Amino acid sequence: MKLSTQILLAFTLIILLSVADSYTNYMLSKKVQRNSLFLARSEEIIRNSNKTHKTIIEMQSAFRGYLLTDDRTFLHSYFKGIKMVPLLIKEQQLRIGNTSKQRIILDSINTLHADWLKYSEGLVQARTTNSESYKNLFEHSLKKHVGKKINDAIAGKFLRFDKIEYKKRKYHTDMLIDSMRYARSFSLIFLTLTVIVGVLSTLFIMYVTHRRINSMVRLAENISKGNFTIMKDTRNDELTQLATSLNSMSSKLDKNIRELKNRNTELNKFAYVVSHDLKAPIRGIHNVVSWINEDHDRELSPELKKYLQIIPQKTQRMEALINGLLDYARLNIKAAPEKINTNALVQEITDSIITRNIILEIDDLPDLYTERIKLEQVFSNLISNAVKYTPQEEGKIKISCRIFSEFYEFSVKDNGIGIAREYHQKIFEIFQTLREQNEQESTGVGLAIVKKIIDDHQEDIMVKSELGKGTEFIFTWRNN
Repeated sequence: MKLSTQILLAFTLIILLSVADSYTNYMLSKKVQRNSLFLARSEEIIRNSNKTHKTIIEMQSAFRGYLLTDDRTFLHSYFKGIKMVPLLIKEQQLRIGNTSKQRIILDSINTLHADWLKYSEGLVQARTTNSESYKNLFEHSLKKHVGKKINDAIAGKFLRFDKIEYKKRKYHTDMLIDSMRYARSFSLIFLTLTVIVGVLSTLFIMYVTHRRINSMVRLAENISKGNFTIMKDTRNDELTQLATSLNSMSSKLDKNIRELKNRNTELNKFAYVVSHDLKAPIRGIHNVVSWINEDHDRELSPELKKYLQIIPQKTQRMEALINGLLDYARLNIKAAPEKINTNALVQEITDSIITRNIILEIDDLPDLYTERIKLEQVFSNLISNAVKYTPQEEGKIKISCRIFSEFYEFSVKDNGIGIAREYHQKIFEIFQTLREQNEQESTGVGLAIVKKIIDDHQEDIMVKSELGKGTEFIFTWRNN
């Protein structure tokens, strides 16, 4: 499975969990809204029921007060209730609808209230006129508790009506509480699942990616160190393509390096063979010239002797060039690093190179753990170059070192003829020399060898010099 597909699946799962959470919260919020609206409507129904019942009770009290005192001021609440009760009952009917049990109870209350009004209106009218009918009604209706029975029935109906409403109210209150609790619970569950899935997906992808990238980094480091290994990667995703490319590069480099090593070996053998074959005719030419000088010295003209003297100089220079090429070819040979006393190394080199009166100054040089032959070649060529271009009298060579945190900076300084600025880079090219071509020791290979060693070790070298003011070569060297 591709890495992009894994990431897409992880995000899809997280999105699905978020959608499920949102949908669940939406449905629960609708339940909360419905139950809240019901409770608000129920509150109005209860309030209207209490108001209606209270108005009817006030009418009954006013009615009894008038009958007892014959004071019509008691009838104000009675007549006011006659107008209000129908309105309150109608309003209540609109709230509860036409299909519930409470509608039947409310219709019964309305009917009983209408019966009570007929009963009370007859007594009020008879009481007002003081007719014989009042006594009959008083005896047959009031004393027989007709009105009280109607009032008790109305009170019972209201009690039943409120009981049903409170029961429904309790049910929806419980539903509201449950909905809110479920909303919190589901939100917490989905949030936890989303976080867990997100964290686990991220950790898994990071682990797989980090582990494989580290493997690729190690492979790249091995390649850079010349260890051309192969990385196993069985996954079929974007990183597999990179691993395949690195493996292919490692295989090709391994093959090319082996071929280069074989060719270098062949070239070294060829160089030795060619140098031997080239030196043989050079020695022959030198011997022939010597024989001519010995056997025909009296027969040779001065001009011919002059020409014959040039031939050994040229052959010696040719032999020096061949030796320089051999030294340059040997630079590909690597040796194991070892601990080196740099002071002793430099002292040995100067003892073998400096044969005339030159003031030599060597500072306290650090011990190094590196390839001896390479460091020896660098110092040998730089010191030899200083000797060549230092005057015969009052010549001075100074070798010093500065220590830094990650490398050492060595300096070989002389008070010789100096080098013009335009030649500061050119002198490191092979066969480039500032001396005349007929001087055997100036082959132009020494500084090229130094530059190649410095570059192979990924170090730096620079020259500070002006014509007639001496020369200073500064190079860096790391302690392996």
